[in-house]
Amino acid sequence: MKMIRIALTVLLAGVLAGCGYNEIQSKDEAVKGAWAEVISQYQRRADLIPNIVETVKGEANFEQETLTRVIEARARATSIQATPELVNDPAALARFQAAQGELSSALSRLMVVVERYPDLKTNQGFQDLRTQLEGTENRITVARNRFIKATQDYNVLVRQFPVNLTAMVFGYKEKAQFTVENEAAVQKAPTVDFGTQKK
Repeated sequence: MKMIRIALTVLLAGVLAGCGYNEIQSKDEAVKGAWAEVISQYQRRADLIPNIVETVKGEANFEQETLTRVIEARARATSIQATPELVNDPAALARFQAAQGELSSALSRLMVVVERYPDLKTNQGFQDLRTQLEGTENRITVARNRFIKATQDYNVLVRQFPVNLTAMVFGYKEKAQFTVENEAAVQKAPTVDFGTQKK
C-alpha cells in the first residue's frame, strides 16, 4: 500500500509539472510582486503630497481650488484598498486606475500653477519635493511597465494549451491589465502651432 501511495505521488507530481501548474504558480507570483511594486510607488507619491501641499500653502494668494483638487484626488486615490486581489477584478482595477489618473492630473495642474509663483520656483524645499515627485512618477512608470509585462506573460500562459486545461481545473483566470486612460486622445495626433510661441 505504501508503494502505491509513493507511486501515485510521483505520478501526480509528474503530471502537475508537465501540465504547467508550477509555471502558473511562478507567473502568478511574478504578477503579485510586480503589483506590490506598483502599489509601493503610488504610496510613495501619496506620501509626498502632504509636504508639497504644505509648502505651497505658505505662498500668499495661492489658488486654493488647485490645492483642494489635489487633496481630494489624493483622498480618493488612497481610499481604494489596493490588495493583490485587485488585479483579479477588472472593474476594481479600472476604479483604482481612474483614481490614480485623477491624482496625476491634479498634480500636473498644481505644477503648472506653481510656475506663476516666483517664490515657490526658487524655494529649495519645494524644488527638492518637486524632484522627488518627478522621480516617483518615473518609478511609477517603470513599475507599471513591469506589472503590464508580468500580467501579459501570465495571461498568455493560462490561455495556452495544455496549460489552459490546468488553469481551468484549478480556477486560474486571466488577470486584469492596466489600460490607456484616454485611448481616443492618445490616438489623435497632437497639433503644434509654432506661430504662438514667444520670440
